[in-house]
Amino acid sequence: MYDKYMKYKRCIDLSAILKRKSLFIFGPRQTGKSTWLKSEFAEALYINLLKRKDMDFYLSNVNALESEIQKFIKINKSNIVIIDEIQKMPQLLDEVHDQIEKNKNLRFILTGSSARKLKKDGVNLLGGRASWKKMFPLVYPEIKKELNTIEDLERRLLIGGLPSIFLSEAPFDDLQDYLGLYLNEEIRLEGLVHNHEIFYRFLKVAGLTNTQQVNFSEIGSDAEVPARTVYDYFKVLEDTLIGFMLEPFQEKQSRKAVSSGKFYLFDTGVANALAQRNHLKVGTPEFGNLFEHFVITEVRAAISYLNLKAEIFFWRTTSRLEVDLIIKTPTEIFAIEIKSKDRVSYKDYKHLLSFAEDFKTAKKIVVTLDGRRIINEDEIEIIPVFDFLQELWAGDLIQS
Repeated sequence: MYDKYMKYKRCIDLSAILKRKSLFIFGPRQTGKSTWLKSEFAEALYINLLKRKDMDFYLSNVNALESEIQKFIKINKSNIVIIDEIQKMPQLLDEVHDQIEKNKNLRFILTGSSARKLKKDGVNLLGGRASWKKMFPLVYPEIKKELNTIEDLERRLLIGGLPSIFLSEAPFDDLQDYLGLYLNEEIRLEGLVHNHEIFYRFLKVAGLTNTQQVNFSEIGSDAEVPARTVYDYFKVLEDTLIGFMLEPFQEKQSRKAVSSGKFYLFDTGVANALAQRNHLKVGTPEFGNLFEHFVITEVRAAISYLNLKAEIFFWRTTSRLEVDLIIKTPTEIFAIEIKSKDRVSYKDYKHLLSFAEDFKTAKKIVVTLDGRRIINEDEIEIIPVFDFLQELWAGDLIQS
């Protein structure tokens, strides 16, 4: 049966890893992990721990995994075993480890939408016998035929990149349902927080502070919870892959850098759902924040999918000089301002020049809605957003 979500060819490639070892693949719910794996590895043994009968079967029989694998291998040519949502049953990892040791040709793909339970002391993470990969919402090369104009970009920023939402006829309703699924499946059923009403109140505030530098005390005040609780809740969002902290760039420099990070939800559509935002207009502050959000998440996904040796940061000094994105590779530093404007002026890139006073070899870039591509008199490269995305994903921008 045709799966409409497989309309998009995903960029992630596991073949090189699987030649060497097994792997964990983590990503938020509905990023398409299961759909993609079933398509790519149709002959694999597939175990879904979201299904109660599968989970009960492996809980009640210590040797169930080994016996199922042995039966599977006898009648199939595949050496791939997929276990979906492994965080539901971390104790199964001991059996996985044992099977890897017994059969060197066997490869496991272990998926999860939360790493929180797997970070607990005593959980078997296979001792280096498995790589770790991430799966993201739909990214530019997967949907570039539908992302050619500013109007296309406006829609993408508004509804996000979750496959089921991107193809939905009622994306805003489905985004609200997604938040309910997250709260029910990941938070309530996994027992990750004690007070769900307080956590939901925090989540709404976190949505409004998306792309902003985190002040735990201020957010706690707005959400009516202690600062320490806010800190713990942000860790829950990170561990369940709903968001990530972009840390400040703090290499040696003449100006003192800030110490706290900026928080980004994993998807612009989810950010809009939390903020109760169902319309967007170019030129507004909301559009500018989401444009920055989108570009940073694309860079983050490209680094992962293309296996680039690069880290990302933002730069802000205590005197309020700021650069949206710093990309650091073993050989280069990129300083990038992200401006949702069709004409860039000196005030839009002046902080790049301040950054370059400390890091003189840094490449200075402005990603913009401007259709012109130029290098100006200040040696700032102004790149239209679609050119930037094309070069990023072709591997021409960041080389490591």
